[in-house]
Amino acid sequence: MPDLSVNIAGVKFKNPLIAASGCVGFGQEYEKFFPLSTLGGISVKGLTPAPRDGNAPVRVAETAAGMLNSVGLQNPGIDAFIKDELPRLAGKDTVVIANIAGETAEQFALMAKKLDETAVDMLEVNVSCPNVKEGGMAFGVSGAETAKVTRAVRKATAKPVMVKLSPNVTDITEIARAAEAEGADAISLINTLLGMRIDINTRKPVLDNIFGGLSGPAVFPVALRMVWQTARAVSIPVVGMGGVSNEKTAIEMMLAGAAAVQIGTALFSDPMCPVKIINGLNKWLEEQGIAKISELNPAFPVI
Repeated sequence: MPDLSVNIAGVKFKNPLIAASGCVGFGQEYEKFFPLSTLGGISVKGLTPAPRDGNAPVRVAETAAGMLNSVGLQNPGIDAFIKDELPRLAGKDTVVIANIAGETAEQFALMAKKLDETAVDMLEVNVSCPNVKEGGMAFGVSGAETAKVTRAVRKATAKPVMVKLSPNVTDITEIARAAEAEGADAISLINTLLGMRIDINTRKPVLDNIFGGLSGPAVFPVALRMVWQTARAVSIPVVGMGGVSNEKTAIEMMLAGAAAVQIGTALFSDPMCPVKIINGLNKWLEEQGIAKISELNPAFPVI
């Protein structure tokens, strides 16, 4: 069998498939379909300093080749995760990635410090969150703000730090370089694109929050382009996501420069897709005569 293992910032993953944050909760719902040890890793539901109920319904809407969500980071809070969820996840023989989201750089640092002494393998810093001190602008749309959050987290933890980027920017490479310059060990992208739907009968937006995050196969070409650009702009590993739904799209992501891929929305339509993707990767690598999947990740020059 081909070697599917990959290494990201010193963390070894048995295969390059990571369950994306927000799409698998803390993994329990999917254990009826496959053991979590099937996955290379799991990025847990986005965590905040205190519990959050999330946004009011309607907060999910179907779109052509995808979906919109405005869930609003519903989660039990960082302390409950460490106490109740992490001990169970730590025994599942998969890499555990804690996705953290804060309203200030100080909140990000506080959560990173709490996680530093836990069994979490890696932190994923979601800079798509609004920066309350700067009038609600998301950290991830500014290189300076992304740098501020990354710097605060880096000082608070010795864990590998992966910064998750928003695609709703003019130049993704500027944001990626800002994170790298402040000590990020890896970059993950893309988070969801902003979109909306309108109910033509009520003549009102479908989502209570009006806007939501667009994900699914529809965003794949955009995600692939941004992964390509980012992999050429930084010298740290890149984890690609956005519309990955089968082994073909996973392979494309890795050929674009991703060291690993995250699977999200595809799990809603086919909970078994990670198993199918792993089987498909093994078959394709054997057909191509490739012994190690890590060979797909080209060494692009930094530009």
